[in-house]
Amino acid sequence: MSILTKLRCITLDVTGTLIAYKGELGDYYCMAAKAAGQQCPDYKRVHEGFKLAYTEMAKKHPCFGFHEKIPNMVWWKTCVRDSFVQAGYEYDEETFEKIFRRIYATFGSSAPYSIFPDAVPFLRWLRERGITVGLVSNAEYRYKDVILPALGLNQGSEWDFGVFSGLEGVEKPDPRIYEIALKKAGNVAPQEVLHIGDSLRKDYLPARSVGMPGLLLDRFKTADAVNWRKAGATVLPDLTAAKEWLTSEELKCSDM
Repeated sequence: MSILTKLRCITLDVTGTLIAYKGELGDYYCMAAKAAGQQCPDYKRVHEGFKLAYTEMAKKHPCFGFHEKIPNMVWWKTCVRDSFVQAGYEYDEETFEKIFRRIYATFGSSAPYSIFPDAVPFLRWLRERGITVGLVSNAEYRYKDVILPALGLNQGSEWDFGVFSGLEGVEKPDPRIYEIALKKAGNVAPQEVLHIGDSLRKDYLPARSVGMPGLLLDRFKTADAVNWRKAGATVLPDLTAAKEWLTSEELKCSDM
């Protein structure tokens, strides 16, 4: 008996699992600055500045400001401004407004993303076999409403329900986001719901803590995969391998 026959639902992380960023963050910040008549900022400094700014915003105003009802554009405007400041760039208000609006529009579209070629076939294959498909992502509403549909990932044909941190007010690695997923799946027993992601801390461990089996993808051959395996996780290269794993008759329940 294969693992798939024991499951009623599979949830998946989105970025790094189904889709990926195209190019570098600096590419888009550079294009926005040039469009506003400014020199291209240093890629590395902007990237590091963004990481610092995003981490600080996520700590002060988690879930994209959900609990404080901060408008999405306001949250991102503060984050982008602080990214430039951390990188050593400050612009007058008019110039920054031009730069920000271009960045906000770009990341609210499918332009900076690419979909892994195995994503749609895998999701449709699951749904054809009666498996409910859910998405669990630390993302704001534009993922659900704009970005995923533009990439060909549509609710109703590729996935059944989504749990997005900016819409739920809970974000990974908080185990409650997986409890929400279980409820949305129809209060399915945790052991009948497999979660697939690309992070031990945000995907595997919190899903396991609520009783869900987990699987990690190592699409980019990260050095962290060694520690993932040491922690007991099954690690596979992509969703094609995941399909083979799910349907193998040789695997035992312990392999979950």
